[in-house]
Amino acid sequence: MISFILNNDEISTDQPPGSTVLDFVRYHKDLKGTKIGCREGDCGACTVLVGELVEKKMRYRSVTSCLMPLANAAGKHIVTIEGINPENGSLTPVQQAVVDESGTQCGFCTVGFVMSLTGFCIDGSAKTREMAVSAIDGNICRCTGYKSIERAACRISGLMSEVPASAGGTNHTIANAVVPIYFDDIASRLNGLLSARVPEDRASSRPLTQAVLTGGGTDLYVQRHDQMAESEPTPLLYHDELRSIRDTGEYIEIGASATVTDLLESSVVQSTFPDLYKHLKLVSSTPIRNMATLAGNFVNASPIGDMTVWFLALDAEITLLNSPPYTVGGPTGNTGTHSLPERGVAAASADGVVLSRAIKLRDLYQGYKQLAKWPDEIIAKITFKKPTTDFRFNFEKVCKRTYLDIASVNTAISLERRQPAGKFSFETVHISAGGVAPIPLYLKQTSEFLRNKEINDETLEQANEIMQSEISPISDVRGTEQYKRLLLRQLFHAHFVELFGFETL
Repeated sequence: MISFILNNDEISTDQPPGSTVLDFVRYHKDLKGTKIGCREGDCGACTVLVGELVEKKMRYRSVTSCLMPLANAAGKHIVTIEGINPENGSLTPVQQAVVDESGTQCGFCTVGFVMSLTGFCIDGSAKTREMAVSAIDGNICRCTGYKSIERAACRISGLMSEVPASAGGTNHTIANAVVPIYFDDIASRLNGLLSARVPEDRASSRPLTQAVLTGGGTDLYVQRHDQMAESEPTPLLYHDELRSIRDTGEYIEIGASATVTDLLESSVVQSTFPDLYKHLKLVSSTPIRNMATLAGNFVNASPIGDMTVWFLALDAEITLLNSPPYTVGGPTGNTGTHSLPERGVAAASADGVVLSRAIKLRDLYQGYKQLAKWPDEIIAKITFKKPTTDFRFNFEKVCKRTYLDIASVNTAISLERRQPAGKFSFETVHISAGGVAPIPLYLKQTSEFLRNKEINDETLEQANEIMQSEISPISDVRGTEQYKRLLLRQLFHAHFVELFGFETL
C-alpha cells in the first residue's frame, strides 16, 4: 500500500504506483479543484503542494501533479486547493489578493496560481516581489494578460514581509491564515505513518533491468504517460543517499536525485556559484525545478539539456552503480546485487557486492540518445573538483520564451587559476554547448586552446574559429544552422562580457 496524507486525511491505497497524483485526487478522491490541462507540466493548472519531512521539519514545494507518480507521494503531505480552503467558506489571503486584483477571468488556471503563490508563502524563499512573481513562472493564463496576477503576487509578498519571520514557514503561514491550523500537526502525523512505501514484493523483487526507474517523472510522463500509468516504478526521487550535497574538502559531491531546487537551496552550491539564482531561474519553471533531477537530465541525453551543459563545463564526473543500495520507498536497505566485475569496481557492503565505476560526464554521450551506460546501471552521484578562490563561471541560454522552454542554444564556461600568469590568463578552462551537435557537447579543442592564453579580442576570435569547427548544428524549428552558429558565437562572447566586462565583438 502507498500511504500518505492528502490534505487532512490519511490515505492508504493500492492504486497503481505509476498512475499520477493528478488522476488519483480527481478520479479516486473526487477533488476536482485540481485541473487537467496539458499533462506535460507546462500549464500549471494541476499544481499541488508536496510536503516532506526534512530534519524533523516540514518543507513544502509546488509540483505539477500531472507528472508526479503516485509512488512519489508515499510518506508525503499532498495538498490540493481543497486542503487550503478555510472551513468557514471565507478566502485565504492568497485567494483574496487574486480577487481584489481581478486576477481571474475564466478561472480554469486560477487554482494553479493560488497553489503556487501559497507555496511561495510557505517555502523558505525571500518574500520579495521578484520571488513572488517567480513563484508563478510555471503557470499559464490565456485570459488576463498576467498583470493583474502579478499585482496579486506583489500584494502577497507585501503581506508576508510585514510581520516577523518573513522567511516563511508553516507556523508563519498558519498565523496569517494562508493555510489551515491542521498543518501544524502534519509533521507528527507523517512520523506516525508506519508503511509509506511502494510494497517491496511488487517492485524490488524484480531484476533491476526490468524495473521502471523513476525520478521526478518530468520527462517520462511526457513521453510515455499511458505506459507509465500502468507501471510499477522504482522511485528514486526521495532517497537521502541519492539527494545529498556535500563538500568533501577537495570535491563537491551531489546525489543524482538532487533536484534543481535542491541546488538552489544548498549553501554548498550557493557558496560556489554566486550567480546561482540568476542562472538556474532559466531552467524550466519553479514546479519543474522542484521535481527534475540531475540524473534525469543527464540520462535523457537531450542535446540541449541545461543541467548537462552546466556540469560539462565543470568537467564533472559521474559514478555509476548497478543494483544500488536502497529500499524501494525508503532510504535504506538493498534490492539485490549483480556479479559483473568486468563492468566496474566491486565494493564490499553489509548486503553484498555493489559494483561502481566513475566516468567523465562528457564520456557518457556516444551519439544521439546513446549512452555509455549499461541498462541496469544508475547514476548515483555527480562530482566536480572544488574551485579555488579565483574561479569564474557563467551560463547562457536563448530560447523562444524565458520560462518553460528548451534552449535553441545554451552554453556554460568555467575558468580557474591558482597562480595568475597574466591579467586574464587561466590554467583551467572548460566550455560546453547545447543545441549545436547530436549530443550535449564538451568543447574540448576550444577549452584547450584558451588555457594559459591572454584573453583578449584576438584570442576570442581565434577561439571562435576553433569552436565553429567543433560544432555541427542542424536547421530545425528552433533555428537554422547559420543562426545557431551565430548564436553560439554571441553567447560565447557573452561569457566574457559577464565575467570580465569585455564589449561584445
